[in-house]
Amino acid sequence: MKITDMRLESYRWAKQAAQSNGKHTYTHDGRNFVFIDTDEGITGVGLVGGLHTSDSISKAIFEHYKESVIGTDPFRNEKIWDELWEPKISGRRGMTTRVISGIDIALWDIKGKAANMPVYKLLGGFAEKVPVYIAGGYYEDGKGLKELQEEMITSVKMGANAVKIKIGAVSINEDIERVRAVREAIGPEVKLMVDANCAYRFYEAIEIAKKMEPYDIFWFEEPIAPDDYKGHQLISSATTIPIATGENEYTKYGFRDLIESRSAAILQPDALIMGGVTEFMKVAAQAQAHDLPIAPHGKQEIHIHLLCAIPNGLILEYYREETDPIFNQIYDSTLQVENGFVRPPDLPGFGINPNMDILNQYRVS
Repeated sequence: MKITDMRLESYRWAKQAAQSNGKHTYTHDGRNFVFIDTDEGITGVGLVGGLHTSDSISKAIFEHYKESVIGTDPFRNEKIWDELWEPKISGRRGMTTRVISGIDIALWDIKGKAANMPVYKLLGGFAEKVPVYIAGGYYEDGKGLKELQEEMITSVKMGANAVKIKIGAVSINEDIERVRAVREAIGPEVKLMVDANCAYRFYEAIEIAKKMEPYDIFWFEEPIAPDDYKGHQLISSATTIPIATGENEYTKYGFRDLIESRSAAILQPDALIMGGVTEFMKVAAQAQAHDLPIAPHGKQEIHIHLLCAIPNGLILEYYREETDPIFNQIYDSTLQVENGFVRPPDLPGFGINPNMDILNQYRVS
């Protein structure tokens, strides 16, 4: 089998309202699809993470990589990955690695389709379902404590036994009130995560962690800048709340440093950012060797397979219409939450068949 062509297509749609986390505001959501064609009629579908404002640069990087990929055997993903990742030329982090991620994910989709097997089974098939949490709790105009509580209750009624909210955009005491209100609404049995998106300095993170401890927080995500490993250590030693981070790490080397510094109790690689399936599995193995769990950041349609493949998978992040308005329409089939779990689709590859009748109206490049 040989690769004959590949293309990058971007789609964007407006959110119902602008949503903010600890540092950023988002008005749109979307998908960046990589399509890789082969001479045997199989087309692999991949996803690239976070290129919303950089399409022209990412397109140029993608076109540069096409020269190395077209004509190759898609089953040789290790060789393709190694040839694309050129730190001296194209960089070690950022958009170049994100584009590599999308290409690599599409290659694994081809493998699954050629084997007539879901990717999670191809990679090891440790589990047939995984626990799930619903991410949300953004800051929005007009969303007070009552509205935040209602959002979390709706997520629990969908079947989730865990939810996550944002913190870091208002004062520490205001956020403590938000945490208190959510815990009061969901009760003591539902897991509650908080995510600061790197908004704090280390001493601020320690302060809010201590104030959150009475509310039984399952994890405190990205409290400070991702490269401040020492700060993460200080926070971890100052609170009983587990620290989770990793969505801004790239490749096995970044996670090696994060693991060796013991900066976090829970690792959150994002395959759409940090190097694709090929790198994700190496990071999962590193984490397993250090008895650390994996709770991926980002799109559930890819990470459901990767979590089900590994023995140290912890929980799946899941986005619903509150954060992604057309999530039920993007693909021919949508992952559903059932009694606190999600199952991967029993389809070849990743089972992400884009619904072009819907997506074409949102095409931007």
